Amino acid sequence: MMLESPLALSHSLLTLFGTQIKTHYFARLPATQAIVISNHRSFLDAPVLMQALQRPIRFACHHYMGQVPLLRELVEQLGGFPLAESKQRQSSFFRQSVRLLQSQQSVGIFPEGTRPMVEIGHPRQVYPFQRGFAHLALRAPIADLVVLPVAIAADEPGFISPIPLRLFGWFDPSEPLFDQPGFHPVVIYNRVDVWVGKPIKVTPIQRQQYRGKQAGEIVEALTTDCQQAIAQLLQQGHY
Repeated sequence: MMLESPLALSHSLLTLFGTQIKTHYFARLPATQAIVISNHRSFLDAPVLMQALQRPIRFACHHYMGQVPLLRELVEQLGGFPLAESKQRQSSFFRQSVRLLQSQQSVGIFPEGTRPMVEIGHPRQVYPFQRGFAHLALRAPIADLVVLPVAIAADEPGFISPIPLRLFGWFDPSEPLFDQPGFHPVVIYNRVDVWVGKPIKVTPIQRQQYRGKQAGEIVEALTTDCQQAIAQLLQQGHY
């Protein structure tokens, strides 16, 4: 059986769920590979971003997604790469991401992590960003690399799935969010607006500072800039 391409599979999934997408500021898309970062509320976010940006994106996925049968196969067909177990997660993430970027593929990252998937908050809420993407952007040996902030704006509330959270904990005991009672919420979009932010170029000066005593400040600044950019796009996308 011939497998669908990530773009074709994304289109099929969104058609199945009846999700309509409108992309804003499409012209801001860089011509070359990028680190694409976005807010995260739904299992449909990766297909939504690929469909909206009209390019395959290799998304870094939570470790458990590579362990759950059926979900694992879906992630692989979409081009995702599940992260390794907690002790090896950081090194695995950098190694795989750099290899993909060097082959001129875009890498997608949801810096909020798992929390907004489990604790469904207000659609405009942005959870604190983890800094892995900023370290990757400053460390990857790729000239003219850019970070592209993108906001997924949709007002659909989540509904409760029949899958208990503790079940996911069997596949990844290191995730504390899975060690609680209750069921995993699910968000399915009817209509979603995707707002493309201005690409943030990583400069040679930033790379030099990253290799010195200012590393922490540079990482914090890039992380904050990207989080604020997405928060502003979300406010623009909800009126």
